[in-house]
Amino acid sequence: MRIAIVNGDLQAIETLRCVVEPVTGLEVCWTALDGKEAVARCAADRPDLILMAMHLPEMDGVEATRRIMGSTPCPVLVVTATIAGSFSRVYDAIAAGALDAVETPRRLEDGQAIAGADELLRKIGTVGALMAPPAQGVTPGKRAPRQPRPSDGGEVPVVAIGSSTGGPQALGVVLSGLPADFPAAVLVVQHLDARFASNLAQGLSRQTPLEVRLLERPERIRPATVFLPAREAHMVLDGRRRLRYVEARDQAHHCPSVDRLFESLAALPGLAGCGVLLTGMGRDGAAGLLAMRRAGLMTIAQDESTSVIWGMPGAAVRQEAAAAVLPLDRIAPAVVRHIRSLTEPGRMSLGAFDE
Repeated sequence: MRIAIVNGDLQAIETLRCVVEPVTGLEVCWTALDGKEAVARCAADRPDLILMAMHLPEMDGVEATRRIMGSTPCPVLVVTATIAGSFSRVYDAIAAGALDAVETPRRLEDGQAIAGADELLRKIGTVGALMAPPAQGVTPGKRAPRQPRPSDGGEVPVVAIGSSTGGPQALGVVLSGLPADFPAAVLVVQHLDARFASNLAQGLSRQTPLEVRLLERPERIRPATVFLPAREAHMVLDGRRRLRYVEARDQAHHCPSVDRLFESLAALPGLAGCGVLLTGMGRDGAAGLLAMRRAGLMTIAQDESTSVIWGMPGAAVRQEAAAAVLPLDRIAPAVVRHIRSLTEPGRMSLGAFDE
């Protein structure tokens, strides 16, 4: 994996080199002392991962991340002296497209040991796993999906949305297009450190007329409400139409997992609604979206041209998990039309994806 280091502190750059370069399969391909230089270097030589500091001369890490994601997108891991001390800025970088954040490793007094090295390498390893090619034998959706499930009139329809890299902005676009009287519950899994869950909820609540709630304990779903996980556990819907947490005992690279949410919906008889997979790195959500489609639920993937990184939705498209592949600005109208077709007699679901 080719790694770039963007940091205004030469000592920090050297420490990061000492952590990265001894590891087989990792190399530092270039370094930059400020955000402006990083944007230019990335355009000329795109790395597999950027270790991005927040406090930089010329252009800070938030703006550099935003510009890189807009021109030559690649995975960005925020590396900062203290996450707590730069909390708002770190979240802004994640909202701009950074994958995650970690505190800068530092040498201990003996000059040999480096505190924080293991955590940095763990996060780099997670990015590497997301970049790995899909396992052989992934089964595309060859089986014809069942007929779309109509609402039985007493159940609340569900819209489940999964996202990762670039997700906060994409979620804002989708949720802002849903009306205040939206008759479905909206369940969202965004790949995000639980420390930033309240920031995401607050940001989305300013962009949508729907109520935005962090799930603190098991709770029944209700219309016109957006539910987000508040902790690092899988959020699932059970047979009593309650959202609850399942502690992670699997090898999922993300917790909460989009796949786990989608698969829980596919397993519920009589549930009506749709699944939406937005921009993001990796493949989380693709298998779950396929399960939803096979169970008769409508499925949508964001298209490549409007995705920051077309990893998750691209994987879904390759598995034929998406009934529709739409640009970001068309997803909310399509979702609204589909949900209305389930809840209002006489409306046709097939028109949900018309221009």
